[in-house]
Amino acid sequence: MFKDRSDAGRQLAAKLLHLRDRNPVVLALPRGGVAVGFESARELGAPLEIVQVRKIGVPWQPELALGAVSDGAQPEIFIDERLVRALSIPQDYIREETARQLAEIERRRQVYSAGRPPIDIAGRTAIVVDDGIATGATMRVALRATRHRNPDWLVLAAPVAAPDTLAVLSEEVDETVCVLAPADLGAIGYYYADFHQMSDDEVTDLLARAARRRAGTAAPVGTRHG
Repeated sequence: MFKDRSDAGRQLAAKLLHLRDRNPVVLALPRGGVAVGFESARELGAPLEIVQVRKIGVPWQPELALGAVSDGAQPEIFIDERLVRALSIPQDYIREETARQLAEIERRRQVYSAGRPPIDIAGRTAIVVDDGIATGATMRVALRATRHRNPDWLVLAAPVAAPDTLAVLSEEVDETVCVLAPADLGAIGYYYADFHQMSDDEVTDLLARAARRRAGTAAPVGTRHG
């Protein structure tokens, strides 16, 4: 169990320390994954980057993932065709929702990056982090998008995840690291005392602090989260 995402990030980092000397980069999924990734990156002495991925939800149940999409020159798109057929989801909806989520990714890129160029991860150890994994739709797309950037070693890392999902996603990566993998997962929030919805401001602040840390400049006293 975790006090909050910062606590989860520190516990996750303890299981990632063997990668510290392998030139790691932590790539977090916004928004919640950024708080986890921030602490993991700090413990590993690694830079923090983000992977822009958005879930494509079922029209009448947005939290249920129909698929996901990532940014990039050639966006990575995953659609669960079995779910599409089972729920009779119109193809027009999938096209329109994919376009809407790509627009949101672009908005977030402008907000979060603050003009900072992306980190080159080619030849490095890429650790893709989220605050929890249930169905794995967004993580699958994040991993594939990250693989396109040619890391030397690709790691999936999460504080808590469904074991069957981890088994499927392990085929996408070189290594899987997880703190908790309960057989009956339920909601990710059950495993956090504080699982509040993070804001754009919180994400922007954490990314800016990570960039300052990378540049060797200490964050102002009193700004540490968690």
